[in-house]
Amino acid sequence: MTALTLADLAAEARRRLDPAVWDFIEGGAGAERTVAGNRAAFERAWLRPRVLAAPGPPRLETTVLGRRWPAPFGVAPLAYQTLAHPDGELATVRAAGPAGVPVVISTFAGRTLEELGAAATSPLWFQVYCFQAPDITEGLVRRAERAGFEALVVTADVPHLGRRLRDERNGFRLPPNIQPANLPDGDYASPAAHARAALDPGLDWAVIDRLHALSGLPILVKGVLTGADAERAVATGAAGVIVSNHGGRQLDGALPTLDALPEVAAAVGGRCAVLLDGGVRHGTDVLTACALGADAVLVGRPVLHGLAADGADGVSRMLRILREETADAMTLAGLGALDQAGADLVTTTAAQRPGPDLGATAAAPRSGPAVLTRAGLHASLSDPLMDTMNFLNEIAMRHPDAISFAPGRPHDKFFATEDIVGHIRRYFTHLEEQGRTPDQIRSAMYQYGPTAGQIREIIADSLRADEGIDVPAASIVVTVGAQEAMLLVVRALIRDPRDVLLVSSPCYVGISGAARILDVDVVPVEEAPGGLDPAAVAAALDAQLALGRRPRAFYVIPDHSNPAGTTVPLAARRALLDLAVRYDLLIIEDSPYRRVSPGAQLPLLKALDTARRVVHLGSFSKTVFPGARVGFAVADQPVEDAGGLLADELAKIKSMVTVNTSPLSQAAVAGALLSAGGRVTELNAGPAEHYGESMRLMLAHLDRVLPAERRTALGVTWNRPTGGFFLTATVPFVADNAALARCAERFGVLWTPMSYFHPGGGGERAIRLSTSYLTPAEIEEGTERLARFIESEAP
Repeated sequence: MTALTLADLAAEARRRLDPAVWDFIEGGAGAERTVAGNRAAFERAWLRPRVLAAPGPPRLETTVLGRRWPAPFGVAPLAYQTLAHPDGELATVRAAGPAGVPVVISTFAGRTLEELGAAATSPLWFQVYCFQAPDITEGLVRRAERAGFEALVVTADVPHLGRRLRDERNGFRLPPNIQPANLPDGDYASPAAHARAALDPGLDWAVIDRLHALSGLPILVKGVLTGADAERAVATGAAGVIVSNHGGRQLDGALPTLDALPEVAAAVGGRCAVLLDGGVRHGTDVLTACALGADAVLVGRPVLHGLAADGADGVSRMLRILREETADAMTLAGLGALDQAGADLVTTTAAQRPGPDLGATAAAPRSGPAVLTRAGLHASLSDPLMDTMNFLNEIAMRHPDAISFAPGRPHDKFFATEDIVGHIRRYFTHLEEQGRTPDQIRSAMYQYGPTAGQIREIIADSLRADEGIDVPAASIVVTVGAQEAMLLVVRALIRDPRDVLLVSSPCYVGISGAARILDVDVVPVEEAPGGLDPAAVAAALDAQLALGRRPRAFYVIPDHSNPAGTTVPLAARRALLDLAVRYDLLIIEDSPYRRVSPGAQLPLLKALDTARRVVHLGSFSKTVFPGARVGFAVADQPVEDAGGLLADELAKIKSMVTVNTSPLSQAAVAGALLSAGGRVTELNAGPAEHYGESMRLMLAHLDRVLPAERRTALGVTWNRPTGGFFLTATVPFVADNAALARCAERFGVLWTPMSYFHPGGGGERAIRLSTSYLTPAEIEEGTERLARFIESEAP
């Protein structure tokens, strides 16, 4: 796992988790304004560094309840952690121990208090929910004491759980195996319903007195947002208050925690500990909270993200990132210790909401250019997936002499500059033969043209000639590459959060990227070593239906896929079509490599489609030339209540995205097709033979440099595609960005990590190799360099 920030961990967690579970962990939509407000408050806060302060190495220690914490943060109470990882709280406690980080354990933990107490090597606190049945609360408190817990956290804002709108829309209920380990058996599938039935709705300050009488453990009150409540907590003998606004109640529009903190800290005046829980995502957030009066902060969702990403190791990574960021923030702010951070360190970019005794404090207006933050932009921009191509380009630019097995693009030797002019002239001739006047031809080239495209008839003729697909031109939408076609189809088919898109995994990053941009949940169906198994698709469909989700479409590249190079057998193609009918599903077929591959090809799914279950995506980037950026979608499914085809609906979306596809590009592609009688197979006979020979050379050189006995000893394998641009190799080490950088620097060869292509996680020990853009000499030299690199990395 190569997460460098907490946002990276969040993105990895989202890829690994079922979408409905992700929504539940993120807290639902019942308090979107409050959750966003917590982050917005931190984003408004700016630090004012001190210069020439000679801070020395930063000292992160803080003292809370008489215990020294090695860093000013702990783990917030988090229910149902086994949703994120089977080890749940046990993994969190094990990760927190070496870091010395305290953990607050929820009443609704999936592991027993005794088990967690035995595993803990750092302080444990117990979050107390007050039940209508007092013996339940009393029993939990006594068990926590016996298990070695050091404090009680009374969550004062949880008598009533607010509506979790995403969970309601998803129809989400906790699975039967997700049960609180410390509570009596019961129906916990709906947390809100259970809270209404079981929790005490009449809590008042007397609960603190009752707990003092029950236990000698120090008590902290969680959910304090005002100075008055902070004063009351101190008066009851509370050892601490936790500024928090995001408990089960989820009052949407509650004051952001950072805005409430100064008032609470002033009211406490050092008489008890002050902690903040809500919105912490960076080390600068930790420092900001400490500067404004917190002794420490509690971190919640990032812990679940780390847990979902990689269990205890993921939580450990999350804690290391936060500690390193906090240390960096202190050093760069000119601070040697936390007690040097005061309110003068922080300024804000907007007026703070006034407290009852503080009045309003407005910051000076900003001048100069606008300053944006990543947190203020769409969440997809923080997803590491979005940086994959940039990273590959950056590596390639840093190592221009490296032999690159990374790019999946056609070879330049098949392009001649003058051909473009010839193609366009051939299309002009075609228009003249159709009776178009010079004025009409000029308008066709210079004006926008129809949104759905002006070469649809030519594409339809080509599909009949090459693929045996007989569809009307009206069912075709000409797009800006197949990438736009993906965007249009996904946007049209996915209606609400219940809808999901299934993808064959590993899958092309373009489809997962489009889904991420559109906030569409992707469900990966992992391929078996031999390729896609329709039974796995059926199992994934059943699992989603059991969760109350609505599978809308399944995306697959059936021929010589990118990235794996696999091909779906004929029997499996027919089985997929049967599944589409049985589950009322559409198949999104993307097959850009079949006509740049030698020999006879299996029939497309669309050619076998008698029930209009396949939306076929086509591209001329590999077969004509990439610079044209011309693709298309065949969407002949009737839309009953609209009186037209799905293609008509795609054209509506396109009209608001790109308006139309360049008429000049369409003319070049159409001319190329017309010059070959509409047959892409004839147009690409030479290139297909070249790419097939390149693949054969690559496989032969791999066999030579890593013969069977040696690759067995190393644990190296690869598949043997019969066409396309790509093959996949498994390697005995983690093939991440860091490994790629080492390979480029030390051995002068590039490849693509397969983890890029696994939206659900996986592929960490595999690489994609492309053979399309290299000469035979480069393939030979590149495989020799690659073999030396693999040998050097082997354990």
